[in-house]
Amino acid sequence: MARRDNSHPYLVLFALWLMVFSASSQVIIVSPILPRIGEALNIAEELQGWLITSYAVFLSIFALIIGPISDKFGRRLVLLLGCGSMAAALWMHAVANNFTELLVMRAAAGAAGGMLSGAAVSYVGDYFLYNKRGWANGWVMSGIAVGQIIGIPIGTILANMFGYKGAFLMFAGTMTLTTVLIWLYVPQPDVRRNTNKLTLKSAIAGYRELLGRPVVVAASATYFLMFFSIGLYVIYLPTWLEASLGVSGNAIASLFFVGGIANVIAGPSAGKLSDRTGRKPLIIVSCLGLAAVMMVTTWLTTSMFMAYVLFGFAMLMFALRISPLQSLMTALVEEDRRGALLSLAVAIGQVGIGIGGAVAGIGYVKYGYSSNTIVGAIAILGMAYLVHRTLPEPEPIEKKPTPFKTTEADQSSA
Repeated sequence: MARRDNSHPYLVLFALWLMVFSASSQVIIVSPILPRIGEALNIAEELQGWLITSYAVFLSIFALIIGPISDKFGRRLVLLLGCGSMAAALWMHAVANNFTELLVMRAAAGAAGGMLSGAAVSYVGDYFLYNKRGWANGWVMSGIAVGQIIGIPIGTILANMFGYKGAFLMFAGTMTLTTVLIWLYVPQPDVRRNTNKLTLKSAIAGYRELLGRPVVVAASATYFLMFFSIGLYVIYLPTWLEASLGVSGNAIASLFFVGGIANVIAGPSAGKLSDRTGRKPLIIVSCLGLAAVMMVTTWLTTSMFMAYVLFGFAMLMFALRISPLQSLMTALVEEDRRGALLSLAVAIGQVGIGIGGAVAGIGYVKYGYSSNTIVGAIAILGMAYLVHRTLPEPEPIEKKPTPFKTTEADQSSA
């Protein structure tokens, strides 16, 4: 176990940030290098999407499995296992020489991703006091945006120069470094753990009990609508831009670069602001802003300049929402049920983006991209309504700092 004197809030944040950077980048990179993968392994176009599906399915399954485990045995152990497993799975991409082998490796990476998805936010809830969680989550989640800005372009270049395996090996290296950092500098916070005997029956009963709470049902529905709307809006946006404006793949890549910059700028500030003003106002404002962007996208996007402006604003609204929402959710249940709740939300979010992508495909083919934006806007307005009507602005569950949890004095300089 890491020694307390090795730990510092900034070291903890950097380790979690690098984990999010690595885990998110190795997912996003699949899309731009998918043609290279198909060419290298001679995979039919209709089968290439299964590489994404296998990852999402195993992430959802393992997120549900790992939630109760992290509540009983602690987040640090789960973070170590998840980071180590993902690093190993990514290194193993180097020996995947056919479609089946790569499909298995993506499933293994998805299983590791399921271990990490809920545990990272749960750890922030364990380690940081409630009035610092927005700030901390904002910095940690900025790893996703930095991945868009730096990780994806570098990974794409490596894939073009050395084959698709080069991209995965780069993120295997950063995830290996993450594992070392967590081992050395990320302690197990001294929070209450679930002392009940952990069995399959007890885990299912635990999820059933959680879903019996109206606030948990509302929070899960919120996550579903958030990711459902993302699937509707983002997945076919590049396809629509290429068809309507005749832009190149490089222009699409630059669009996500701009979105990543907006996310990096807004994420940490939004989290810190929510610590002062409360979570719900920022979440609701971001939902309303994002719904407005969705509704006007097809009308106002007459050039790539307008596409940059609108997509940048959309990512700004997303950044305004994500860290306050995650911080709010860390306080909706007892600390020894936090991992189960976040894992449940992550699994439901994956279902949401999967269904959103399927609906988006049908809508795009039959009615055009405007149908995607309209349905996506309705979904995000539904999320705003749920947050306003059903999610409380919670008081901190912890009454006093624990030995491994930083105190307000410790974090005052942050």
